[in-house]
Amino acid sequence: MFSNHQPMTNITRRELFQNVSTGIGAAALGSLLAGDLPAGLKSVPTQVPPKAKNVIFLHFVGAPSHLDLFDPKPELARLSGQLMPDDLWEGLRLAFIREQPHLLGSPYKFIKHGESGLELSELLPHLGTVADELCVVRSLHTEHFNHAPAQLFFQTGFGRFGRPSFGSWVNYGLGSENQNLPGFVVLITGNVAGAGNSLWGSGFLPSKYQGVEFRTSGDPVLFLSNPDGMQMNDRRRIIDGINHLNQIQLADVGDPEIATRISQYEMAYRMQSAVPELMDINAEPKHIHEMYGTEPGKASFANNCLLARRLVERGVRFVQLFDQGWDHHSGVFKSLPNKAKQVDQPIAALIKDLKTRGLLEDTLVVWGAEFGRTPMLQGKSNSGKVNNNAGRDHHKDAFSVWMAGGGVKGGHVYGKSDDIGFTVVEDPMHVNDFHATLLHLLGMDHEQLTFKFQGRNFRLTDVGGHVAHDIIA
Repeated sequence: MFSNHQPMTNITRRELFQNVSTGIGAAALGSLLAGDLPAGLKSVPTQVPPKAKNVIFLHFVGAPSHLDLFDPKPELARLSGQLMPDDLWEGLRLAFIREQPHLLGSPYKFIKHGESGLELSELLPHLGTVADELCVVRSLHTEHFNHAPAQLFFQTGFGRFGRPSFGSWVNYGLGSENQNLPGFVVLITGNVAGAGNSLWGSGFLPSKYQGVEFRTSGDPVLFLSNPDGMQMNDRRRIIDGINHLNQIQLADVGDPEIATRISQYEMAYRMQSAVPELMDINAEPKHIHEMYGTEPGKASFANNCLLARRLVERGVRFVQLFDQGWDHHSGVFKSLPNKAKQVDQPIAALIKDLKTRGLLEDTLVVWGAEFGRTPMLQGKSNSGKVNNNAGRDHHKDAFSVWMAGGGVKGGHVYGKSDDIGFTVVEDPMHVNDFHATLLHLLGMDHEQLTFKFQGRNFRLTDVGGHVAHDIIA
């Protein structure tokens, strides 16, 4: 036991945890632990001047056809229906195409928008109204052409399970600005992606940094509400008792996951009042609902875009939106217009709303997917004529992403693919480079943001990655 006059520097770890009062808050606990935890548990300060402090990351599960949305290819349209050149087909390995395919041009017009003249597909008229905010990268390339490994690589920098997600690295590096909400929140429309919750998992980082999935019906977070008959003071008493036991165990074994458990119990208690108010989009004025195209009471991508704004407005560092249904191996020209219509209006509204509120300059909005789609037809053709069930296979060697706000150049195009969109010919950007650039915009050096695991320091970009300074305003 130690007296009230005993200096804190002279007490042991065990004495500290056995003598703190029950019900200690997560913030207080964090400050007590800050100087005593292993170096791997300390978040790093920003190493470069940050351009952004929040991220809204839109991942379109299944991979949209960038050739029909973001990367105009008039030469591909001219050659559409012709066999793919022999020199490109030789030795090529694709996910599903097995016979030498025909080229497949886009039937959609690309329209120049804004002062920049940025070209976007006619399927995205609303996004065209904010074209001068967009920085489109047309030279992204990855290492995997099957969904789950490519999704993992896009979100964790590694094609197998076990690594922390991008959002977890950001949460670890910068922390949250709101003690009543998680630093990393996930919203999903449709089915969960093939790689599952590893796409927002913390891997070998402490689990406090993983993403927390918010649901749009029932409890926003499972078991957040009290059971029937339980009052808030009852819940408070239970949490105090559990955390007292956890503090004793933490003093005994020093496992950082126990500290995570304590802080998460406290976070859950605080979320009981903060989350219901956050998720109630009915409080938004009518013109906001009309701008986003929201449907209160229903699960929709538009609702999630509005929730994303409400989250960053309240200091949540990283918001991840997953939208399923973009895997168009067939019927691409029937399905793509419907999917584009679902997301076009709310994304444009999100960018406008953030800008109106003065949040866009600090918030990095990212559109992306695990890979692109082939400039070749997947499916049968009749004498070089494409049938109505035409599709596009997976394509890893050249595809598009875009960013807005958060310090990127608006109305800007970075990189270039060849005339048929098959390979990158100018300013290639590997997924590691993409991650390095996003971290740089957030004020973090990707080579310095590390965590020691199994004897070596790991990082999101591992042994690669270069910052694309040309996209930074």
